[in-house]
Amino acid sequence: MVRRLLIANRGEIAIRVARTAREMEIRTIGVHSQVDRGALHVRAMDESLEIGGPRPAESYLAIERVIGAAQRSRADAIHPGYGFLAENPAFAARCSDEGILFVGPPAKAMALSGDKIASRRAMARAGVPVTAGMDRVVTSPDEAREIAEGLGYPVLFKATAGGGGIGMSRVDSPDRLAAAFEAARGVALANFGNPDLFLEKFVPRARHVEVQVVLGTRGTGVHLGERECSVQRRHQKLVEESPSPALSARMRARLGALAVKALRGIGYRNAGTVEFLHHGGKITFNEVNARLQVEHPVTEVLTGIDLVRQQLLVAFGEGLEVSQSEVVFHGHALECRINAEDPLRGFLPAPGRISGYREPSGPWVRVDSGVAAGSDVPPFYDPLLAKVIVRGRSRAEAVRRMGRALEEYEIRGVPTTIPFHTALLREPAFLRGDLWTTMVEDLRIAERIRGRGPWEERVAALAAALASGPGIDAYARRLDLRPPATARWALLGRREQHAGGAHAVPARRRW
Repeated sequence: MVRRLLIANRGEIAIRVARTAREMEIRTIGVHSQVDRGALHVRAMDESLEIGGPRPAESYLAIERVIGAAQRSRADAIHPGYGFLAENPAFAARCSDEGILFVGPPAKAMALSGDKIASRRAMARAGVPVTAGMDRVVTSPDEAREIAEGLGYPVLFKATAGGGGIGMSRVDSPDRLAAAFEAARGVALANFGNPDLFLEKFVPRARHVEVQVVLGTRGTGVHLGERECSVQRRHQKLVEESPSPALSARMRARLGALAVKALRGIGYRNAGTVEFLHHGGKITFNEVNARLQVEHPVTEVLTGIDLVRQQLLVAFGEGLEVSQSEVVFHGHALECRINAEDPLRGFLPAPGRISGYREPSGPWVRVDSGVAAGSDVPPFYDPLLAKVIVRGRSRAEAVRRMGRALEEYEIRGVPTTIPFHTALLREPAFLRGDLWTTMVEDLRIAERIRGRGPWEERVAALAAALASGPGIDAYARRLDLRPPATARWALLGRREQHAGGAHAVPARRRW
């Protein structure tokens, strides 16, 4: 039995994994970079080891440093979370060589599924329709130009070792191809330690639909339905939901069975996601994510199944707790990613310090967060702060519940994507379930908050000068500031309830 689990990640996913491990009476060991010494995930662990400098290559991507931390802490197993080393077969193999259990697929299966080119080839051999592209590494802009001419513009550079939309770059014309090639290589190298790219045809007005799969030992396996992830910007997801408004029950069952069959065919084990594009009345394979997904809570609240627990049980050789016939879907689930980004400035990352923080609550509202009041948001990592997940009996109810939760969510000190999500929830196309991967840009949704600005940032600016002034309401009206009730609470300068209250974080965990 595994008794000591090292979680090789940071932020909300490290905290999320630690919670399930603790319920299974497993001691949690964290790792952190120099800049993350005071991070919330460090305090959420039983113990934590510093492994290097602030840049990912110096710490969270440094295989030898992570392995060294596992050895020093006598960890039995490593859970990689998502991103960083989660889809690196060399890391999985290194764990095996050192006698440390890796919570994820076998290294060989990861090499086939995590490598985007290898997974495309494997799916094609299995008879799964694959999105048009060239299944080899592109080595130069000239070679890329030749391939793009054959595919037809627009095309998409993709990192072979990528995930989460990182390392993707759309190219609409030949004159922008060389610059896009170099930029995508740089991003891929910085985030995955591998600069290799390939080219795929960019499909306009496509929907992004993915199937969650968990495969155990001895051929057991289930799919847990699909998630719609079409609301994106720069190929990175902003909103996820399940079930997809575009799939019928028959199509859902067919796609799920296809995903299980495809992963089983390459010797896959543990949790994974098979991603598809839905376009022109057909569905084509896009890629495999050989890890836990950022949006896994959508599936958890819809099915009541703890995916991290299933991951750990499979890794420990204990098998799955559910069969396909026992998987039941309840209502509709929706997730909004809350990033430290400024939607008024092209979603530019906005590092800084969080000066005020209050989470929403209520029935069927879940918040997976990696920050609190006083947390620093470093410029070195993905700007994801938290995820808000809700469930409703119907999609319409879930949307209304999300709107209420976002009104209650208060994050001050850094710009966030909360105002964008609020605008999106009022968009007629979104309310109809008419979704596609470029709808944020095509409909200019972020521009609808221009001129007012994110209310929480304007609250922060006003609060400093007008903490309790009698003319504050008139001043707010003159600025066209129409925040929810929680904003007025902050404007009036009432004493913050974070320190020592429900959101205070002790030196040792109290979750």
